[in-house]
Amino acid sequence: MAAAGTSLFLALAPGVVAGVLPWWLTGWDAGEPAWAVGVRVLGGVLLVAAGVVILVAFARFVVEGVGTPAPAAPTEKLVVGGLYRHVRNPMYLAVGTAIVGQGLLLSRPVLLAYAAVITAANAAFVHWYEEPTLRRQFGGDYDTYRLAVPGWIPRLRPWNGA
Repeated sequence: MAAAGTSLFLALAPGVVAGVLPWWLTGWDAGEPAWAVGVRVLGGVLLVAAGVVILVAFARFVVEGVGTPAPAAPTEKLVVGGLYRHVRNPMYLAVGTAIVGQGLLLSRPVLLAYAAVITAANAAFVHWYEEPTLRRQFGGDYDTYRLAVPGWIPRLRPWNGA
């Protein structure tokens, strides 16, 4: 059940925010004049890397959390393994990175502006909804995790939970 719910949420949330809306803004047509080849290659690399991070982070919710990332069907356990040992918000970072990657790949500055708006909206959601909700649900475990693992800039060495 968690896998099905997570798959649905993957399609509805990041699928729309990092897929449908960028397509709506650009038609995924490359802008003119085209940016340097190196910039476009970097965009492709960022896009692929972000896609991998999104899939790995979503899978972690099913395997470790026994639930979904959707607020309507939250996890039973606090998710602190895998990428979450380095940064608390890998999915939000990956969604923003995917949009930036598309902007660079397609030479479309509108997507860079859109990525900034989405990143600000995600940060506000985390601050005003997600963190207080996790604090209520997981108490001291979440507080310990929050103090040890940064929210937005990944730590190089993974947190070991101690």
